[in-house]
Amino acid sequence: MKLFVFGLGYSARHFVAGLRGARVVGTSREARKGTADAGVEILAFDGAKADPAIEARLAESDTLLVSVPPSADGDPVLARFAGALAASPWRVIVYLSTVGVYGDHGGAWVNETSALRPSSARNRARVEVEQAWLKLGRAIGAPVHILRLAGIYGPGRNALANLREGRARRIVKPGQVFNRIHAADIAQAIGLAIERGGEGGVWNVADDEPAAPQDVIAFAAGLLGMKPPPEAAFEAAEMTPMARSFYGDNKRVSNAKLKRELGFAPLYPSYREGLRALAASGEGALA
Repeated sequence: MKLFVFGLGYSARHFVAGLRGARVVGTSREARKGTADAGVEILAFDGAKADPAIEARLAESDTLLVSVPPSADGDPVLARFAGALAASPWRVIVYLSTVGVYGDHGGAWVNETSALRPSSARNRARVEVEQAWLKLGRAIGAPVHILRLAGIYGPGRNALANLREGRARRIVKPGQVFNRIHAADIAQAIGLAIERGGEGGVWNVADDEPAAPQDVIAFAAGLLGMKPPPEAAFEAAEMTPMARSFYGDNKRVSNAKLKRELGFAPLYPSYREGLRALAASGEGALA
């Protein structure tokens, strides 16, 4: 596999770290010299400035992973590299999106056929960008897989670390639930989509158990032998506008299609298995 990654962020790096025998080139917002990250060639791209070597590397690649979020003007990758992307012989394209495109469903279950009701500008942009990538795939005859990710957690990014650093809060909004997904399970889903190829598709990448956020914090505190922070009512809690906006969407995300059609078998079916494994590895431990 000759993989090109637009946006070597948290999720993409976890996928790349597990690859063996692949040639990988990826972009980062900051320029770096030579190679890094176990042989991954890293080129600078911040949406405006781009390393001139990117187009040549795209032409040499056969698999594309995109994890760059939309900007106010749309998709920065398509805006800058549409021509080069259309000219490359892609075996498969994977675009990382978000379950935020579903918006609010009043706590009901959603699947890939559910209505898209994005409640924020950033998620409305996601819907448009998903369609733009699917359109590109149809135009050039390449399968495009859209992976809609639930709330991401994993090493260094989890409730255990938040508790130890004093950043965890137990915000309570009655009936509110969220799905989550461990970085290792995102990596699994990316790999399955690349192996599938085919005609492409849209896939929810989420755990099996949507749960109230305050329950997750309480469970993590128990693993660390800590007293959980006090509960705070959502209406009165001090939150940033972005943090508050997440609570405007309430839904339960089904991963049944991903399991049924791609053979997804989550390593961490719920937050409990994921947090136990992270605690066992030392996450949240006292220094």
